[in-house]
Amino acid sequence: MKWFLAAGILSILAAIILDVFNKFKSSRCHSTICLVGKTVIVTGANTGIGYETALDFARRGARVILACRDEQKAEVAREKIIQATQNQNVVVRLIDFASLESVREFAKETIKTEKRLDILVNNAGVGDLPNVLTEDGLQILMQVNYFGPVLLTLLLLDLLKKTRPSRIVNVSSLAAKWARLEPEHLNHWSKLLIYSNSKLGNLLFTIKLASVLRNSGVSVFSVHPGIVKTEIMRTLPRLVRKVIDFFAGIFMKVRYLGMLFHKETYFLRR
Repeated sequence: MKWFLAAGILSILAAIILDVFNKFKSSRCHSTICLVGKTVIVTGANTGIGYETALDFARRGARVILACRDEQKAEVAREKIIQATQNQNVVVRLIDFASLESVREFAKETIKTEKRLDILVNNAGVGDLPNVLTEDGLQILMQVNYFGPVLLTLLLLDLLKKTRPSRIVNVSSLAAKWARLEPEHLNHWSKLLIYSNSKLGNLLFTIKLASVLRNSGVSVFSVHPGIVKTEIMRTLPRLVRKVIDFFAGIFMKVRYLGMLFHKETYFLRR
């Protein structure tokens, strides 16, 4: 019994030390670049990394398009951003990556109404969905995380080229290291495997697109935001989420993503 008590006390002390260490070592983007006159799109902007990214863009004076699936949540996010930044140039535009037709409609409306697009942040993603196919016949998690954002990017390329210099930022993850693309694994259902494959897809797409667009004035980047406390696991069982939230408070960063529009940003290493 004494051993359990001692282990518990040591665990608590270790957690406190780590928490204090993280508070002092956590990094933030300190760039002061002004984005007045720029137009940016942030997908999945109603919560988590997407929301914080959109909020920062708005603070810098950009026209911010919140590309979201849930209109009600997006409008709440819009009002909060406007209230926090006094930037009225924040709009909601609906998109559902589980429907490629929705992606096409979003791109069509954007091309029709926007004269420029300086930054596209492909942030929207999910980590826990059932093994079902979308109306397009694709595995839903893979479509939302990979196929949908790829289609959106390709449809908006002409507008990005027109606005150059412009940039595309694909939010990926170190989970890509766990991907398995061998044919015998492609039909194996595992949420972690599909999620990892989708993030590897983001990286490979970034590398290829950066190569194709070299010297075009459109820069392409991929970013691993670190272990960040967001709502991506909101569909997990409540008990599991409670455990994750406990450790998240100790180890994970706040929901913040450095902006990746600074000139010191580097291309993904091959």
